[in-house]
Amino acid sequence: MRDWADDVAALVEALGIGRVHLVGWSMGAAVVLQHLLDAPERVASVALVAPVSPYGFGGTAGPEGRRLAEDGAGSGGGAANPEFVAALAAGDTGDGSPTSPRSILRSFYVAPGSLPLDPALEDLFVASMLSTRTGPDHYPGDSAASPTWPGVAPGERGVLNTMAPTVLDVSGIDALAGKPPVLWVRGDADAIVSDTSLFDLAHLGQLGAVPGWPGAEVCPPQPMVAQTRAVLERYAAAGGGYREVVLPGVGHSPHVERPQKFVVALLEHLGAAETSTGPR
Repeated sequence: MRDWADDVAALVEALGIGRVHLVGWSMGAAVVLQHLLDAPERVASVALVAPVSPYGFGGTAGPEGRRLAEDGAGSGGGAANPEFVAALAAGDTGDGSPTSPRSILRSFYVAPGSLPLDPALEDLFVASMLSTRTGPDHYPGDSAASPTWPGVAPGERGVLNTMAPTVLDVSGIDALAGKPPVLWVRGDADAIVSDTSLFDLAHLGQLGAVPGWPGAEVCPPQPMVAQTRAVLERYAAAGGGYREVVLPGVGHSPHVERPQKFVVALLEHLGAAETSTGPR
């Protein structure tokens, strides 16, 4: 994640900007928090949109982000749906399969029925999804065998491995001396980043969709929202501040599904940050 955070820092430096307001969606929220950890003096405010847990995606339990296995079993490149990866690689533009990019867009990127998309706009979104490079160096990345259920651990290359709990932990923002204001925007129907995520192998195991689940005591679903809240509560208790905006009936893309409400929340956040810290 720091590779991307370093890219952000290089861009800010090239543009000659002093302090910046940063907005990160999903995995991008971890990039934003990593940049905040690396260079807090350069950050005027932070907006997290449907953010990945500060402890990564998969393989942790409890609001404290306790790792279930030392090797991060249940997270990383091997946790992706291989049929979705194959559909991306094949350039599938249809909706005949539940794992086609178009079906995944309609069912998970947004809440089902949340967004009556213009066909041309939906085609644009699908085309963007199909620009994803696939393979061990890209999406989803490589993986390793694990003795711990579900038998797969993170590899060392590719995008999903950047979010494995073995390498991602941006929970330490409460220890920063300077604490810019944080906006947290999420949809209450998000099926990707959720305490019951349909992309979390532990939750899928609990549902019976992944065989051999060892039970909630051994491998509970990752409480992604609760983990983010716990980190932000510590941040607030240590002198920072955050505002949570929950949009009803919205999935993983608040800025796409409810753009006007998202913009209002963001502008209010930026206005409050500018008032407290001065123009940046």
